[in-house]
Amino acid sequence: MADKLRALGITHVDDVLFHLPFRYQDRTRVTPIGSLSQGREALVQGEVRLAEVVNRRRRTLLVRIADNTGSLVLRFFHFSQTQVRQFEPGVQVRCFAEVRRGPGQLEMVHPEYRVVKADALDSGLADSLTPFYPATEGVQQPTLRRLTDQALEQLGSDSLRDWLPSDAIDSAAMPDLVTALRIVHRPPPEADVNALMQGTHPAHRRLAFEELVAHRLGLRRLRSLTRHHQAPHVTSHGDRARALRACLGFHLTDAQNRVLHEIAQDMSTPEPMLRLVQGDVGSGKTVVAALAAADVVEAGYQVALMAPTEILAEQHLLNFADWFDPLGIDVGWLTGKLTAAKRRAAIEAIAIGRTRVVVGTHALFQRDVEFENLGLAIIDEQHRFGVHQRLALRQKGEASDSVPHQLIMTATPIPRTLAMTAYADLDVSVIDELPPGRKPVTTVAIDASRRGEVIERVGKAIGDGRQVYWVCTLIEESEHLQAEAAEDTVTTLESLLPDCRIGLLHGRLKPLEKEAVMQAFKSCELDLLVATTVIEVGVDVPNASLMIIENAERLGLSQLHQLRGRVGRGDAASSCILLYQSPLSVTAKDRLGIMRETNDGFLIAQKDLELRGAGEVLGTKQTGLAEFRIAELGRDDDLLDAVSATADRLLSDHSAAVDGLISRWIGESRKDYGAV
Repeated sequence: MADKLRALGITHVDDVLFHLPFRYQDRTRVTPIGSLSQGREALVQGEVRLAEVVNRRRRTLLVRIADNTGSLVLRFFHFSQTQVRQFEPGVQVRCFAEVRRGPGQLEMVHPEYRVVKADALDSGLADSLTPFYPATEGVQQPTLRRLTDQALEQLGSDSLRDWLPSDAIDSAAMPDLVTALRIVHRPPPEADVNALMQGTHPAHRRLAFEELVAHRLGLRRLRSLTRHHQAPHVTSHGDRARALRACLGFHLTDAQNRVLHEIAQDMSTPEPMLRLVQGDVGSGKTVVAALAAADVVEAGYQVALMAPTEILAEQHLLNFADWFDPLGIDVGWLTGKLTAAKRRAAIEAIAIGRTRVVVGTHALFQRDVEFENLGLAIIDEQHRFGVHQRLALRQKGEASDSVPHQLIMTATPIPRTLAMTAYADLDVSVIDELPPGRKPVTTVAIDASRRGEVIERVGKAIGDGRQVYWVCTLIEESEHLQAEAAEDTVTTLESLLPDCRIGLLHGRLKPLEKEAVMQAFKSCELDLLVATTVIEVGVDVPNASLMIIENAERLGLSQLHQLRGRVGRGDAASSCILLYQSPLSVTAKDRLGIMRETNDGFLIAQKDLELRGAGEVLGTKQTGLAEFRIAELGRDDDLLDAVSATADRLLSDHSAAVDGLISRWIGESRKDYGAV
């Protein structure tokens, strides 16, 4: 049984207590038949008036029961003669099932039932609502209820300390820990079932509150441990940074200058910088990172920039080389697709310090890559990397007691809810201003059956001298998905737009091929670029003013917003067409509706959080970071200010409580995650 329970994350008695029900049934009271409604689960009791076996399309046992308020039909498709004999007229039967609309009246199909003796009509009712738990093979509901009963019996002892200050719980109108656990596992008959199942009951919120406090404590403690390390001392606004500003060809926004000042302050202290820079698509995060890198190089240290995809890494390489080559700074390149000879040469140049700035993918943190003196790790779109990968890159720069500064960039705006929890160990900067001249992108959703109209619009845009993106979700046709394949789309568009110069870009092309296609599109040698979602980040073509996204209903909100950000970078009014396959699910309708209504990346990120959950938005579902057993950030965000205050109080006054809460909710397995 212990092995089976491990599949549910249950290895200790406490784990049983925090393995909560996902729904409840009310078997504490008998509902009058006359008050039943369709779709409701209920316990009813009535006298058998008629029982008969009918042979129509299939053999069926029909039993009519009644009380003094009305009658109900019980329908059985699988039954024995013994069951038929049980339903003698005049017998009292107690049944539980969902009420459905039958021919002419309400009915229950295959209810749980038992015959009730005349002297026991008022006995046998449950004392509390009946819980249903997430289960696994070999561990069914009766087993989980029995285990929970045994665990709850131990709550009278000191086996489970309540670490939270009582006044903090009282002020939030929440019960103590033991009371909360008893309520969620065995709710009294009068409990609000809807609130329990939605996680809004005070007992449920008490547990969510404690879990959020524990996660915040874990991240805060890890941040304090990181501060014990030394980091490179870097002064700002050196000659190279000034020279880079002078040759940019544009002025930085006030928001960019503010964030650069915050970075400079961090790197001028002996403590390692841990700063998250977030900004909407096109807000200019890359140039901020480059200016910070210039100061680090001038201070005598190396810089590593890690991107999640090769195409984004290539874009950064082009930008950094363009900016740094005139300054005499060597920019290196390291990805998994280099030839063995080129890889050896790149690794040697990094190890001896000849390469001062290196751009790459996850290849940067492989074991054989060593830096001479890594001073700054820049991680782009960090939520796409696993936690262990980010930790490995940080450890590349550890020399004795020194660690590199970390600058984390994301074009996926992080809602305040997530920033206060998953990133409680980071300082957060926001570039909340777009460069002057950027215009909002008009977005429409169109059924794929109107593809011909969309292609006409593409032809008109190209005729007006504009360029177009056509984004597909697959490279090749799939039997399982109805997504248009990029290669088939190129063939179709070439036949319908014969005068159009069309290129194809996807992740399976070789690096030189991808670079050639991107350069051709940038230099207006191509009118239309058919691409997979590899163009989600990094590609900047000001003349592109129209984007078509195939099967838009398959993509998340943040991904749709990132893709849409590839247009609207020039002077012309820009549009994005979301092509979808009917019929749409309710969630897909919501997503497309939000995309039509707003260009605000932070609002979109908040909606994405509500629709998909924190683990999906952050891309950390597989890592454990931002995974919660009970709390849900979209639902419990109103607790976060109190969570922050309680965590601060415990850190300053109650170290034993900090240890206890971290052990209970996080454990030792995730202790390194806060370092990244």
